[in-house]
Order: sequence, then C-alpha cells, then structure tokens
Amino acid sequence: MRFTQSLAAKFGVLAFFLSPTAALAQQAADPQGSGPIVAALGWLQGTLLGNVATAVAVMAVAAVGFMMLTGRMNWRFGATVIIGCFILFGSASIVAGIQGAAG
Repeated sequence: MRFTQSLAAKFGVLAFFLSPTAALAQQAADPQGSGPIVAALGWLQGTLLGNVATAVAVMAVAAVGFMMLTGRMNWRFGATVIIGCFILFGSASIVAGIQGAAG
C-alpha cells in the first residue's frame, strides 16, 4: 500500500514539473540570460513526452496488461502503472483544468 502511494506521488510530481502549461506560464517572467537553460528544459520535456516516450509507454502498458491477464502481476500495481502513464501524458490537460477551475 505504501509503495503505490509513493509511486503515485512520484508520478504526480513528475507530471507537475513536465506539464507544458506550467512552463508556458513562466515564459514571460524568465530572467535575462536564462535562454539556454529554458531551451534545455524545453528539449528535455519534448524528449520525455515525444515519440520515443510514447512508444515506450505503449510497450509498458502492453507488457503490464499481459502480465496482469496471465496472473503474474498484482492488479493494483498494474493499474498504478497504467494510470501513471495517463497522468504523465495528460498533465497539460489536467493542469489546464485545475487552472480553469481555480479562476
């Protein structure tokens, strides 16, 4: 139980830091000289949410689903992995919804 809570917390923190909406909100207030750092973080975000990450996530969900169906993996842990992928790739929509609800 504690492992799934810590895994969910890690996915939440990762989704927060990789959300493009949060990065775009900070764009106007970047200090002078931070262009290379912002560009590097943008590249990292694009890499983590790009085609390679999508392919790896699809393979991970397929492998976890197969292991759950054959009884080799606990259903709760498998669902945590799948929900984590949805949160990671849907972080922009989640942040936009929270910001829209907040004001």
